[in-house]
Amino acid sequence: MEYRDYYKILGVGKNADKKEIKSAYRKLARKYHPDVNPDDPQAEDRLKEINEAYEALSDPEKRATYDQLGTNWQRWQQAGQPGGFDWGQWANADDRVRVHYADGVEDIFGGDPQYSDFFAAIFGDGGSPGTRRARSYQSRSQPQTGQDIEQEIEISLAEAYFGATRRLNKDGRRLEVKIPAGAKTGTKVRIRGEGNSGFRGGQAGDLYLKIKVAADPRFERKEDDLYATAQIDLYTAVLGGEIDLPTLSGDVKLKIPTGLQNGQSLRLRGKGMPKLCKSNDYGDMYVQLDVRLPTDLTPEQRDLFEQLRKLAD
Repeated sequence: MEYRDYYKILGVGKNADKKEIKSAYRKLARKYHPDVNPDDPQAEDRLKEINEAYEALSDPEKRATYDQLGTNWQRWQQAGQPGGFDWGQWANADDRVRVHYADGVEDIFGGDPQYSDFFAAIFGDGGSPGTRRARSYQSRSQPQTGQDIEQEIEISLAEAYFGATRRLNKDGRRLEVKIPAGAKTGTKVRIRGEGNSGFRGGQAGDLYLKIKVAADPRFERKEDDLYATAQIDLYTAVLGGEIDLPTLSGDVKLKIPTGLQNGQSLRLRGKGMPKLCKSNDYGDMYVQLDVRLPTDLTPEQRDLFEQLRKLAD
């Protein structure tokens, strides 16, 4: 097993402080990022070394453990064989060490870092309690599912009522996505395998469409119920009658009982929104009545109202 000089990899001295180490790491990470070096097959390996060095030196406990190795390195080297020095026992002597992601690693690389056997030998080898650390490292070399993607998409209230279809373009392919009836703002529609590509042969992540239902000037939605306002004249409010009322499923005849007060509400069962994933189950619709008083009365109408007032007395 080859010794790795993490200070040399980052180009810093052994007395470098945390700020200097981080600055050197970011500079090298940008320089050797595969996106910047598409024609250099060795850039990715160099980037892994930089990442590993930063992981070891940016964490105070890991750095102390690594620095302690300096006084033991000759013992391992003189053994002449990989088994001549028990790395596992030496690494496990300090159980404070934990393998974790360095600050900012995921942001720069967009995935999980990969570590060498040298790193694993120091910070996670077989044997209890180091077994947990070894498994943490080993899991990074296994196939890993790609990252999920979330994208917001807006639909109308009518589309939320009936369900909708959206066509998306991804990597030159057209995807047709069905949005179920009853979707609310915040509902997520999952499209399997259309997220980011996996790592080391792992399957791709998923694409989630996060639904936003646009406001509708005719209706207010509260969960699965709808609220609307209907205007009626004074005569219908007093004597009763019928009015045409628009709903998302079409116009209906709403019966107005006699003697209704302004602002009173009527309930229409099953005329609300469909309940998500519940076939033929709907919320209700509540209609608040807005009684409009007559204006510009004719002399005859005024006379009739005067007669009504006298009768009321």
